[in-house]
Amino acid sequence: MDKPLFTREELKKLIIPLILEQLLAISIGMSDTLMVSACGEAAVSGVSLVDSISVLLIQILSALATGGAVVCSQYLGKKMPEKARLSAGQLMFIMLVVSVTVMVAVLFSSEFLLRTIFGQIEADVMENARVYFLVTALSYPFLGVYNAGAALFRSMGNSKISMYTSLVMNIINIAGNALLIFGFGLGVLGAALSTLVSRTISALVMAVLLCKKDNPLCIASLACLRPQWDVISRILKIGIPSGVENGMFQIGKLLVSSLTATFGTAAIAANAVANSIAGFANIPGNAIGLAMVTVIGRCIGAGEKEQARNYSRKLLGIAYVGMFLTNLAVFVGVKPLVSCFSLSEEAHGIAVQLLRTFAVCAILIWPLSFALPNTLRAAGDAKYTMVVSVFSMWVFRVFSSYFFAGTLGLGVLGVWIGMYVDWLFRSILFVIRYIHGKWLNKRVV
Repeated sequence: MDKPLFTREELKKLIIPLILEQLLAISIGMSDTLMVSACGEAAVSGVSLVDSISVLLIQILSALATGGAVVCSQYLGKKMPEKARLSAGQLMFIMLVVSVTVMVAVLFSSEFLLRTIFGQIEADVMENARVYFLVTALSYPFLGVYNAGAALFRSMGNSKISMYTSLVMNIINIAGNALLIFGFGLGVLGAALSTLVSRTISALVMAVLLCKKDNPLCIASLACLRPQWDVISRILKIGIPSGVENGMFQIGKLLVSSLTATFGTAAIAANAVANSIAGFANIPGNAIGLAMVTVIGRCIGAGEKEQARNYSRKLLGIAYVGMFLTNLAVFVGVKPLVSCFSLSEEAHGIAVQLLRTFAVCAILIWPLSFALPNTLRAAGDAKYTMVVSVFSMWVFRVFSSYFFAGTLGLGVLGVWIGMYVDWLFRSILFVIRYIHGKWLNKRVV
């Protein structure tokens, strides 16, 4: 039997920091929602609408980072360190170009985008959304640098770096929220400014750490960012399908969000709070999904197909255990959790209802829908996951949401039921692909 590429101890060192990092990353959005909720439902509604757009960019950046992580992981598995370092520089170049381009686009068309996507929402909600959108857009390039750095350190199996950086980001963001929202009374503007500052500092930390000479994926100078189109094409071979997948997925969610906006401020606020709490419940699954990119990518690069199978099953099992524990906690403690937010009685009731249905469905099918496909992506089978996800989003989530929410009159709960239908379809197709084993014959490098 071949020597295992990852010992149990090495998996722990990779996974535990990833779980903590996800916890910290989600805490930023949670702290914004929690602290802004003290400013009223119009404020928290405005922030939630912008966040639904910002997630589109974050998902695209994450997809590109995944492409770079897969390429670097496979080169490290093949024991080609020079190629891995070259790929690291090209990933950073791609992330900067994309994030700066999106920032400029948002700065010149923020109000147009908000009105196009969400229509004629209430004036106070629109004003809060506009302010939050403009300021947080300035943080996009820094977010791109941070995401690239985090992906590269995860490729090396060193997830502690991104965890510690995320911790710094959280401390700055929460302290900034407390000072600017409550101390200076800046409301939504204060939340946006603290997010900008925290992302800027985290990006600078990542950049400094990546420049260290003893770093296996060192980006020593700006010359490393000079475009190398053959390497860029390898990254984009994974990054573009994943980016299209994530982008179309988020666009579909935006269309559904525009439907949610028609149910009134209470529904928007309840949806925002439920999404924030659900994000915490998903932490184990998200962390394992990131670990899969590193572990499976390294196995495929080394030509260890059987180890890729074994590690993918082990990691998926860990994801299920983690999702069971967190979602059970949400189901049992949903009322006190929602009570932490300043919601009206109507919004509180809606949020509780959403989270109870979410907890049950997440335990059963979330890992198959979102963690398992990272095994396929890490092996280079990104086109398949893209086709399945895009088809499922538009045919099942969007159609089902309008059917359950509109036709059957279930309101925002119908939107979430549409989401569960989407999860189920994706899970079925990903399991079939995994069992047939075609993903094992893919390779990026």
